[in-house]
Amino acid sequence: MGRIAARYGLEPTAVSGWWQWRGQRPRHESGAVRADAEVVLDGGGRRVLAGLCGVPEGVLGRALPAWAVENGTADGGAASGSDGGQAGRGVWRVAGAVVGPVAFGCRLCTARRCGAPVGVVRYARGWERVCVRHGLWLLDADADLGKGMEFLDLRALPEVVAAQRRWRVVARRAVRAGVEPGSVFAMARAVVCRWWEQALEWEQEKVWPARLHALAGGDASGDFWRWRAVGRDAAVFPEAVEVAAALLDPAMAELVWVDSGAGRPRPLPVDGEFCRQLGERVGRGWLGRLAAADLGGPLIAWMGAIIRERRRTGAPAMVLAGEWDERWRVRQELRPPTTAAQLRVLGKDVRVPGSGTSWRSAVEPERRMLIQGLLEDAQEQVEQLRGAQRGSSAEASERLLRGIAYTVGLLRQAAGEAALGALEAGVRAEDVVQWAGRSPAWLAELLGDDGEGGPW
Repeated sequence: MGRIAARYGLEPTAVSGWWQWRGQRPRHESGAVRADAEVVLDGGGRRVLAGLCGVPEGVLGRALPAWAVENGTADGGAASGSDGGQAGRGVWRVAGAVVGPVAFGCRLCTARRCGAPVGVVRYARGWERVCVRHGLWLLDADADLGKGMEFLDLRALPEVVAAQRRWRVVARRAVRAGVEPGSVFAMARAVVCRWWEQALEWEQEKVWPARLHALAGGDASGDFWRWRAVGRDAAVFPEAVEVAAALLDPAMAELVWVDSGAGRPRPLPVDGEFCRQLGERVGRGWLGRLAAADLGGPLIAWMGAIIRERRRTGAPAMVLAGEWDERWRVRQELRPPTTAAQLRVLGKDVRVPGSGTSWRSAVEPERRMLIQGLLEDAQEQVEQLRGAQRGSSAEASERLLRGIAYTVGLLRQAAGEAALGALEAGVRAEDVVQWAGRSPAWLAELLGDDGEGGPW
């Protein structure tokens, strides 16, 4: 509609008067107009649009994914609703709720097609965000990115552009294996985004920080958390493609089966061959043990599905036509948050003032990461203790008592860091003592060990 108005030398609002509208154009919480606003037209509205632009409805139906959608239901393009009068009806919607994920289009590619570098929004899935011709990563259009921010420059990151080309090969391999490429990409993306969140604690990780700074124009430290949300999908894209290729490899699935003990079931080891080779495939030989220890992550869930299928059938898992393969299902709680969701959280952290400041905005990132790491280590220790009551009484007692003592130490350290964080956030000392179930002397000792940052 905007391009039709531009052809007539008019503002889009002048053309919109040809339709009767329900609702208002969607906006972000900040009040900014959403770039991913979509319109859904009834039959009469589609005829009006076709008449204005002089293009047959059948052609527009092939070009516009939302053309055949009416009131949220695809009607196959049939004219309905309006009785053919001049003023058809239109409804404002959010594009992602109409068809699917949306991203900004490349202005340079648009200029080649229509003669002007105008802004456009297109339906594009997660593996369709690289403009190979111009070396750009096209950002999500549903996020409140700020005026003029539509892409990230990839000229300093040729590996991201190369991953876009490699994905085409991986997608064809998925089709030959009888798997929907989108499901494979979703699982691989969940795996690498999980690593991305954990990588803040990985001293060995050097690639992703360098990519993030490159995406930010050389230095992301000025607004680190915002850049980390905006640049995540571009930064991890090469690894996502490589993980997708690995998960489709039957030889890698066979390694999972061997690591599980094959015919003699055993817990998955942290030094298993599958995770070791997966780490090497993504250029991180040290990653295998860390990936294997993430017991609640999507990668372990994928491995568990492989093992269950193999034990049920006694043969390598096969996908039948029309049958859903459990291994590619990413549970809701394991799906990575979108860029828009991350930015909304960051925005709320900034907007909440005074004593109501949120934890993320009031407590330094290093302390939050330390607390999270301590809790995850304690959880891992508890998981290992589930099988500790075996062997002789002396051996079982030693394993249990040493493991429990170590876990309790981790939790005590986490409690101390949480208390210091609460004080940083402005929580009253008496409340901290009460919630921790400790004495004021404990808090005084915690604060007085080094006079500043606590005993650790």
